[in-house]
Amino acid sequence: MISPADSLPPTVPPLPHVSPHARGLPAGAALDWLRAGWNDLWTNPTSSLAYGVVMLLVSWLVVAGLVGLGRDYFLFPALAGFAIVAPAFATGLYEKSRRLAEGKRIGLVTMLHVKAASGRQILFVGVLLCLLMLVWMRAAVLLYALFFGWKPFPGLEHVSTMLVTEPLGIWLLLVGGAVGGLFAAFGFAISVFSLPMLLDQRVDALTAMGTSMSMVWHNLPVMLAWGAIVLLSLVLALLPGLLGLVLAFPLLGHATWHAYRTVRGEG
Repeated sequence: MISPADSLPPTVPPLPHVSPHARGLPAGAALDWLRAGWNDLWTNPTSSLAYGVVMLLVSWLVVAGLVGLGRDYFLFPALAGFAIVAPAFATGLYEKSRRLAEGKRIGLVTMLHVKAASGRQILFVGVLLCLLMLVWMRAAVLLYALFFGWKPFPGLEHVSTMLVTEPLGIWLLLVGGAVGGLFAAFGFAISVFSLPMLLDQRVDALTAMGTSMSMVWHNLPVMLAWGAIVLLSLVLALLPGLLGLVLAFPLLGHATWHAYRTVRGEG
């Protein structure tokens, strides 16, 4: 008679986990992504530059709306939070780079109406990033209230002087920069690779965001370098009346696609 224990299959030790992405990429790889993005930008540049113009017009509309509604105190946190939501608006640039790698061409209309492989899952990440930016903007207003109490916002023409000459203004810059950095770091980690992945593969949003965080964590040197490049590029783009977005936004969008392919081990 065979006992129940004898009928059980032998225990098999679990197989070692194999990471689905590259690890420990050198910081210099960020420059390779930037060069690849530059090449994509100037391959049929009209579509990419037109995409940048669209982003510029949308940004001008947002700024004009905030000022027109008397919400100019939201302007600085909104500009600072732009980096949080920017990846959600770059899907058309990812699509152009993807098609160029396949030897295909793409126009602006197609770039503005991209069909992601994951369907509407990509909208979930976009909405989450927008909510994250709104929370950051509200946190910035609360920080101002904590430091200056009921003191009214001095207006755009005086706020810079207040922040760099008054002790409370300097402390607000330091604390606000630290808090904003945490928001930006979290938004960067969950979005930098999740949006290209949702465009490219049939995965759900939570899996894509978790994988993106894992990719960033296991490639910290190059991702810190890439984050610094993105931050510097956006700051320089925003200074001349946001005009730099016409060039900087498509360049960073194309380069991000190459970053995704490299970290996935496909580039």
